[in-house]
Amino acid sequence: MKTTIIAAIMALSSTLSMAQYREGFDYRVDRFADIEVMRYQVPGFEQLSLQQKTYIYYLTEAALYGRDILFDQNCKYNLLVRQTLELIYTNYKGNREDPEFKALELYLKQVWFGNGIHHHYSTDKFVPQFSKKFFNKQLDKLDDEQLPAGYKMKKKALKQVLEPVIFDPAYLAKRVNQADGEDLVVTSACNMYEGVTQAEVEAYYSRLKKPSDTTPVMWGLNTRVTKHDGRVVEEPYMVDGRYSAAISKIVQYLTKARAFAENDGQRAYIDKLIEFYRTGELKAFDEYSILWVEETAGDVDFINGFIEVYGDPLGMTGSWEGMVNFRNSEASRRSALITANAQYFESNSPVDDRFKKEEVRGVSAKVITAAILAGDSYPSTPIGINLPNSNWIRAQHGSKSVSLENITDAYDGAAAGNGFNEEFAYSDTEVQMMRRHLTIADKLHTDLHECLGHASGKLLPGVDKNALKAYGSTLEEGRADLFALYYLADPKLVELGIFTDPDTYKAEYYKYIMNGLMTQLTRIEPGKDIEESHMRNRKFISEWVLEHGKADNVIELVKRDGKTFVKINDYVKLRNLFGRLLAEVQRIKSTGDYETGRQLVEAYGVKVDPVLHAEVLERYAKLNIAPYKGFVNPVYTLVRDDNDIIVDVKIAYNEDYISQMLRYSRDYSPLTHQ
Repeated sequence: MKTTIIAAIMALSSTLSMAQYREGFDYRVDRFADIEVMRYQVPGFEQLSLQQKTYIYYLTEAALYGRDILFDQNCKYNLLVRQTLELIYTNYKGNREDPEFKALELYLKQVWFGNGIHHHYSTDKFVPQFSKKFFNKQLDKLDDEQLPAGYKMKKKALKQVLEPVIFDPAYLAKRVNQADGEDLVVTSACNMYEGVTQAEVEAYYSRLKKPSDTTPVMWGLNTRVTKHDGRVVEEPYMVDGRYSAAISKIVQYLTKARAFAENDGQRAYIDKLIEFYRTGELKAFDEYSILWVEETAGDVDFINGFIEVYGDPLGMTGSWEGMVNFRNSEASRRSALITANAQYFESNSPVDDRFKKEEVRGVSAKVITAAILAGDSYPSTPIGINLPNSNWIRAQHGSKSVSLENITDAYDGAAAGNGFNEEFAYSDTEVQMMRRHLTIADKLHTDLHECLGHASGKLLPGVDKNALKAYGSTLEEGRADLFALYYLADPKLVELGIFTDPDTYKAEYYKYIMNGLMTQLTRIEPGKDIEESHMRNRKFISEWVLEHGKADNVIELVKRDGKTFVKINDYVKLRNLFGRLLAEVQRIKSTGDYETGRQLVEAYGVKVDPVLHAEVLERYAKLNIAPYKGFVNPVYTLVRDDNDIIVDVKIAYNEDYISQMLRYSRDYSPLTHQ
């Protein structure tokens, strides 16, 4: 599970304290459409040992080779579109200030950022601002041998394929459709299913699952479901299977990394991950996950594989994701305090005792410095991660949680002085409260969400982990958020010395409710419902506590000078409401109560007030802030001596957005170069 950065977090006030390493660093790289691209620093990399730096280098190479996989998972035409646009862009001989060319460049930047033709967050299809005539004219200028490799298509056929993909807004309109009552498989443009219906997919996996199995594999995690000879079948992602060319390169660099691992535990889980990639066996992935979660001694760690299921409308298939990181020892003391007291938080949770873990096992957490972002974590990245996602492994072997400190620092640095809180907070009291406390309160919310929220609770025997179907991701993220919100106000945090001021939690409460009710609407187009899982979970929590707190006037929306503001009148009662809702969401998950979960999300998490939405968009537009942010990666280079022995690994922050994207397409695209 991962925690995404949200608009309000990106828009922290101008007086946030800055770490020393941030001084003078140029965060901003590019700005286009609704996106700002930034750099992030990797403080401490130069102080690592040569072995650790070399280990990171080869893990980074393994991560970058998964890029094409995600593009293809997101839509079957994405690689063809990307290749064609890049060929036109790099071979264009005309005036690069021509409005049509600038529009094509904008579209290409969006495709890169979204890892395909759909928006990374809303999953809506991008609308090109260049004409079909201009596109075809530029395509005609390419020589036949310059056309995208591996497709064996002439220009006429290429135009016929790409015309509806790029220019017809109704064709492949939504990468992940979550509309209630529709066939989510047929109406989603993602490439995880082909020629099958939702009912056929659900029936297929229903036959495979055994209710008596107490250690079930995560069915569908690494496969594309289609039909052969009229039968529903799975196409596994593996060496000599689907995505073989890319997975083979990943395995090649994991093998090189293994030689520089810090300990036997790391070597063991790399071996098991390679076995999984070679066989496609989900049992091997579970064995890898157990070895991975139990290895906590090393400082360097990584994610590489088919992980999060937000890109699948049914919440089963994992999108390819890569990340390499190393421990931030100083900041990790905070998360270590939390996990050391995991049993306290579980035992004192307001949920029914039937749904609590009797014994919390193996919960580990650390604050990390991200060294590379890849796949589903690039260019847009989470700020916190908790894995593995298998419920029985979490219960029996524990979980690992990480918070990406250098990523949140980059957001903070880029957001300084943008006026967001001053515009949307109710009064200067809330502005000053967030200025004093939000940095630490927000980091603690992420820690609690990832370290303990996702790791808390249990399913009752026989309950299928996919029982909540399309609502599973939203309810799980809501459950983790509620756990974090409830415990942010717990005196235990002051007792542990994490907070010195017992009112610190109020800054996060205010920001969260303001975002859930209002400011996250900056990411929604007028007339649209909320569909993204994290946005839905924040909406249903905020709307639910607003409604259920009316009798005691806990929260209200007030008007002043024609503007709407959130006013929290009773923070203690708000915490109690979070606790009540946490108990209900945990019950829904533990019992697999699909219908109640569906009703909760649909009633509180989907619909948007058009009048309030229009007001928020108007106010936000005046601030000139990009609602979405993402990153370019640093560049790592091996340094060898005259005997070809590695003597150092250099890091540089000198690559711009376009250069990085074109280099990745050139150097890390085994699927398009076949």
